[in-house]
Amino acid sequence: MQTKQGMISVGLAILSGVASGAGEHPGHGVHWGYQGDVGPAYWASLQPEFSACLGKNQSPIDVAAQRVAAEMNPIRFDYEAGGYEVVNNGHTLQVNMEPGSTIIVDGIRFDLKQFHFHSPSENHIGGKSYPLEAHLVHADEQGSLAVVAIMFEQGKDNAIVGAAWSHAPTRQGTNALPSKLSASGLLPEKRAYYRYSGSLTTPPCSEGVRWILLKEPMTVTGDQLAAFRKTVGFSNNRPVQPINARSILE
Repeated sequence: MQTKQGMISVGLAILSGVASGAGEHPGHGVHWGYQGDVGPAYWASLQPEFSACLGKNQSPIDVAAQRVAAEMNPIRFDYEAGGYEVVNNGHTLQVNMEPGSTIIVDGIRFDLKQFHFHSPSENHIGGKSYPLEAHLVHADEQGSLAVVAIMFEQGKDNAIVGAAWSHAPTRQGTNALPSKLSASGLLPEKRAYYRYSGSLTTPPCSEGVRWILLKEPMTVTGDQLAAFRKTVGFSNNRPVQPINARSILE
């Protein structure tokens, strides 16, 4: 049985594009997906290391009930232009980051490793699903994860999304970006947020992930949404999971 740290490390490897092959667990060749008998309802049965997908603190969730007013410090964002390549890993489009972009949460520095997208959104807010959600995946020195989630509505174009997706491989693979991107262009001006303890939204579904869901949505155009959906080829969102005994801070 893997330790919690080991499962988090494997999850970060998958999310960071370190693992090769779409939907393959490193060293085991286990295929998972979003449809059919390898879809979310079956993830926990595909491999023992995926058993956490049946856990009690899973993501995504619907941020609706069980909200608790709390005094929370603003998240300190310090992002640089470090996005150097875009990956089509068979599940999503992902921009990998050079070291240097960070956030401070709970007095801990987390380094931005990559950002990727889900359509439609994985998390919901008050029962509402959004056309697109970005996940900005960070890790601290111990490998603990913090994910900043940003919702997108249809509207004006987003320059960072456009710059990344215009160079995305149409099939599985990796393309270098001609100029480095900063994830700051994905962030809304107002950065109030919800916070909860959750998990990776893909196998191995490791728990203990700090989730920071920004309240204010950003926008992308209909053409940008269509381009993403055409490239990925299917909806790549895990259904919302039970909140159980968790509280959502706001």
